Amino acid sequence: MATLPTTKSYMAKPGEICPKWYVVDASDRVLGRLAARIATILMGKHKPTYTPHVDTGDFVVVLNAEKIRVTGKKLTDKEYDWYTRYPGGRKVRTLGKMMEKHPGRVIELAVRRMLPKNRLGRKMFSKLKVYAGAEHPHQAQQPEKLKL
Repeated sequence: MATLPTTKSYMAKPGEICPKWYVVDASDRVLGRLAARIATILMGKHKPTYTPHVDTGDFVVVLNAEKIRVTGKKLTDKEYDWYTRYPGGRKVRTLGKMMEKHPGRVIELAVRRMLPKNRLGRKMFSKLKVYAGAEHPHQAQQPEKLKL
């Protein structure tokens, strides 16, 4: 009786992963394209050791969130809405007003919506750090500049 050759796939284990830190400059980057690239890095899909049920992603620090670019009429037409849990408590804010009030939140929302909607996705999202200006407090982690 002949035995068949076995093929083994590598599955990463939570203790084996050593995440890296990256810095991304968001100046003059299109919002959706930037968010898609960041989501890929947070999930770890850019690595050959990617495993769907393990967080194999890296940390990402985004700088200059206030200088992102959008195409078309999104500054006036794109709306973010939420509900306050009170009757008639629906709030709506356009992208332009969000950029004035909370520029970092725009990138956070775009990236969060591209990640898995479960516990693992929430863990991946916690590795995203967004800052409106050019300074960040993560110099001790020695982040590498990520070229997009």
